[in-house]
Amino acid sequence: MALSPIDDLNRLYGKLKRRAGKAEVWSNYYNGDVPLKFASPEFKGQTGALFDDFSDNWCQVVPDATVERLVPIAFRLNDGTNDAKAWDAWRRNEADVEVGLAFLEALIAGRSFGLVWKPDGINTEITFHDVRQAYVDYVPGKRRQRRAGLLIWRDGNQERASLFYPDAVFLFVRTMDDAYGFALNDSAGWMSVGTLPNPLGVVPLVALENRARLRGKPTSEIASVAPLQDSVNTLWAHLMTAADERAVPARAVLGMDRPTKEILDEDGEVIGEEDLPIDRFRRDRLLWLEREGASIAEFSAADLTNYTSVIETAVRHIAAQTRTPPSYLTGEMVNISADALVASEAGLVAKVQERQRYFGAALRELMRLEALAAGDPARAEALSMGSVVWRDAQFRSEAQYADALTKYKAINVPDEALWERMPDTTPEEIERWKSMRDDQAAAIVGGNIAGLFGAKPDDTATEPDPAALPAAQ
Repeated sequence: MALSPIDDLNRLYGKLKRRAGKAEVWSNYYNGDVPLKFASPEFKGQTGALFDDFSDNWCQVVPDATVERLVPIAFRLNDGTNDAKAWDAWRRNEADVEVGLAFLEALIAGRSFGLVWKPDGINTEITFHDVRQAYVDYVPGKRRQRRAGLLIWRDGNQERASLFYPDAVFLFVRTMDDAYGFALNDSAGWMSVGTLPNPLGVVPLVALENRARLRGKPTSEIASVAPLQDSVNTLWAHLMTAADERAVPARAVLGMDRPTKEILDEDGEVIGEEDLPIDRFRRDRLLWLEREGASIAEFSAADLTNYTSVIETAVRHIAAQTRTPPSYLTGEMVNISADALVASEAGLVAKVQERQRYFGAALRELMRLEALAAGDPARAEALSMGSVVWRDAQFRSEAQYADALTKYKAINVPDEALWERMPDTTPEEIERWKSMRDDQAAAIVGGNIAGLFGAKPDDTATEPDPAALPAAQ
């Protein structure tokens, strides 16, 4: 039985809020805002809130190392040509910047979302939203066919919702209680404020999913790092506590009573004695040994490397499990060869290329929707069968690129194909280079060599008469 729009809204809203709660946990880990775990109650009782704001944050490095290599630079049609209209729309909406934020949110929370819509009925907008704002529901049994989409946002003390269907969009609004808000599945207060037709004929909200599985949900890159992150934070807390008390040798006085002073009454009579505070002796570094046989013993300082070695092991586990190069986590790159550096980054490059494949499918769908919104169904079909052009996931030096391209040129690879392999080369630059090459060829064929290299020097000019030169002084 089909649900009414208001019932569908409440159902999807509840799912969105439950998913948003988990995403908030991973977001806090990314920001380093996590409580101290795996510490004994006795340790917490002694330190209190001393380490509440401390975190040796590795959860930020792992997704950042991946997202910095996820850079789309063009959209290619099914015939292999670049779609200039799609790239113009992409840049017009600043998606070349916003998509990096969407990738980062997907790596942190497991999902992010892209939306294609015409809010004014004229200009097409491409926007991105995180998992706490959007939700996509699929047709049961069909993993890629979107049944409905929900987008929510706050506007002052109002919460607004757009419920997308393939044929229509239902708009809702409700007033939020600034003090308490609403319960997780609260259905009270939603009011319909209108319905819009959906000219695209498909739900325009697309999910960018990280590490999706055939059976299971997309997962966060931080999920496997969080337990090790918690253990590292606790080890650092123990280390700093030990450093505060046992990082230097401790000395003990043997064979003497504790320093005391007499307590006198009003008449000057001794009525008792009290211990002198040790802090003054520590501060002044003074001590008198008056009893015969008194001596000083020393306890060696604690070996703090016992903690750091375990921390280093945990960091190596993070590197192995997340395929993050050790150089990103330890910062140690001493006398390392270029081949060794490439080998150390092989896991990260493979992971990025895998993400390019799955994120690329979502970006193709977004640009297909953009073409449909622009009234160009033929281009939309060509984009759906095309591909996304990414910047090289492997960081190489200019010398490496030059050497590789020279060898490709030796086996007659066309110049355009070589230019596409150069990092950060945009399709616009390639078109400009092609035009410059054509102009150069036309100048040579037309005999206009001066147009390329300047006017030829005049060889008929006579040497000046030495007699006319001024005499040397």
